[in-house]
Amino acid sequence: MESRRQTLHVEGFSHANPIPAAAKVGPLLMSGLINGTDPATGQLAGTLEAQCAHMFQHVRNVLAAAGGGPQHLVRLTVWLKDRSQRGPLNEEWLAMFPDPQDRPARLSLQATDLSGGILVQCELTAYID
Repeated sequence: MESRRQTLHVEGFSHANPIPAAAKVGPLLMSGLINGTDPATGQLAGTLEAQCAHMFQHVRNVLAAAGGGPQHLVRLTVWLKDRSQRGPLNEEWLAMFPDPQDRPARLSLQATDLSGGILVQCELTAYID
């Protein structure tokens, strides 16, 4: 297995801190935190629905930058400001993974310390061989 790390940066998505969108070592891909900023403007969307849509677009873009796609996703960990409002998250989830026999693992957690208007964020783990 290749041991050299590949650092990935994705157009339309960046962190405030000096970290990449994701890193890949061999077939293992792990992201930093991915939130619901609009890829066109870099601004955070105002609604949970829009943030979820943008977040899932960033997930697709990170996977594509690593040479993969949604089929390579192993687990998505999601933090919601209000975990009881999973409807918009589930909508995007089902759009990306309509087949109940072919979905990655997902963990959704309550996050009380999200700041700056962030309503949802995630990190991903993928295996791209």
